[in-house]
Amino acid sequence: MRLTKLGHACVRIEQNGRTLVLDPGVFTEPEALDGADAVLVTHEHFDHFQEDRLREAAAASPGLEFWTNGAVAESLTGLGAGRVHVVEHGDAFTAAGFSVQVYGEWHAVVHPDLPQVGNIGFLVDGEVFHPGDALTVPDRPVRTLLLPVHAPWSRTAEVVDYTRAVGADRAYALHDALLSPIGLAGVERFVSTLVKDTAYTRLAPGEAVTLG
Repeated sequence: MRLTKLGHACVRIEQNGRTLVLDPGVFTEPEALDGADAVLVTHEHFDHFQEDRLREAAAASPGLEFWTNGAVAESLTGLGAGRVHVVEHGDAFTAAGFSVQVYGEWHAVVHPDLPQVGNIGFLVDGEVFHPGDALTVPDRPVRTLLLPVHAPWSRTAEVVDYTRAVGADRAYALHDALLSPIGLAGVERFVSTLVKDTAYTRLAPGEAVTLG
């Protein structure tokens, strides 16, 4: 399994000639969807979901399918029967040959005065967990955690505690486009110092690793 970090909250997962893309938003490189067989979207916020880009990708690739929550699916109406699939916590499905389990229901609270939107996380092939914008802990072991390290809704201390709670073998930084190099280094130092059992790494956009 090959994992490529793309802009901010997006990754590409490739295996056996099939490509799965998770959360391509406005901070994601335009080529993120090239050759994709399936797209998973955790929630409706612009840094995870860009409707126009997904519609363009769907038009360019008639076999491309999407799995997401109800709010995002509603925004993608009109793409054709059987292309957009609504999933929720507890569901399991196969996308582009990958087995996927769904965890979580709600986006983390940004502020009490702002409406809370839905959010689902995806566990891919029992290997990689993308939580979206929530600190959801799956009910089974996870080897690779895609860790949201910075957001208006989180503190670095919570990022540490979440990493400990999931207990993955390794964590790759995600949700980091708003951090400066100094901030990125600070998060890495903080997490690496306080989390002993999970190896923390930040991949640069476009950088890939092989998992297995």
